[in-house]
Amino acid sequence: MTFVLDGVHHVGITVRDLEASRAWYSDMFGLTPGPVNHGAGPELARGVQVPDARLTFSMLTVGSTRIEFLEYQEPVGEEFDRRNCDVGAAHVCFEVDDLDVAVEELTAKGAVFSSPPNTIDEGPLAGSRWAYFRDPDGIQLELWQSPR
Repeated sequence: MTFVLDGVHHVGITVRDLEASRAWYSDMFGLTPGPVNHGAGPELARGVQVPDARLTFSMLTVGSTRIEFLEYQEPVGEEFDRRNCDVGAAHVCFEVDDLDVAVEELTAKGAVFSSPPNTIDEGPLAGSRWAYFRDPDGIQLELWQSPR
């Protein structure tokens, strides 16, 4: 290989309503949304493989990682509902210092977790804890606490 991967620049997620997603992630996690950008035209349509694509997008930064939220005005997309076992299903995992406190605070803000926090009991990740929940668009999110 003659090139070097320097890291992950961002993860992109298509949302129903960009402003609602920016507000939700800002409220839930205290993230500051970046500027709103607009995209349209044949070059964009070719690049994203969506004919006549017109969209707005914005990035939120978590540590050194960016999450890009995209809202397509044209064409309007369909709902995307996959189980975690389905090929192509994905989730975003946020690392926290105290899972119990994070779950309590996010639950108070309206988050609904799929189960109480889980603990990995054996193997190289033993002592790690995690919990899944979804954002208003149904995007799977995870909180992760590394062993203390």
